[in-house]
Amino acid sequence: MSLRPYQPQDCEAVLDVWQRAATVAHSFLPAAHFAQERLAIATQYLPMAETWVYEHQGQIAGFVSLLNAEASSEVGGLFVDPPWQGRGVGRALMDHAVALKGALMVTVFEQNALGRRFYGRYGFGETGRSRHDDTGLPLVRMQYPFPRSPN
Repeated sequence: MSLRPYQPQDCEAVLDVWQRAATVAHSFLPAAHFAQERLAIATQYLPMAETWVYEHQGQIAGFVSLLNAEASSEVGGLFVDPPWQGRGVGRALMDHAVALKGALMVTVFEQNALGRRFYGRYGFGETGRSRHDDTGLPLVRMQYPFPRSPN
């Protein structure tokens, strides 16, 4: 198992992981959205993001894409192939992202219970809400580390 920088030759494998994981996490989205988004990921998002892949025996099991924003870095995407979910891949990728960037922000669909649960367990907390431009669905904005109020 290794964590390494994304290479252009990883594109199809990364897109396949994204497709399988997104289909599970975003089952509420229409099928047409996935085809449109797959193209955008390949042509727009991956070229501009800092992406790291988690590889096991030559197979990509997950990836995280980071974007630089004004105040902090943004998790543009964190996707783990469904057979690898719950096995520490997402945590390893997030640990690496935190080690590289420190404070992080992420925006997830409100209906993405799997993603919201993962980020909450990791220590992200909700900072706001908005609507997704293309679908109108509610989004949740989350921050790490999230300041906890003293008890």
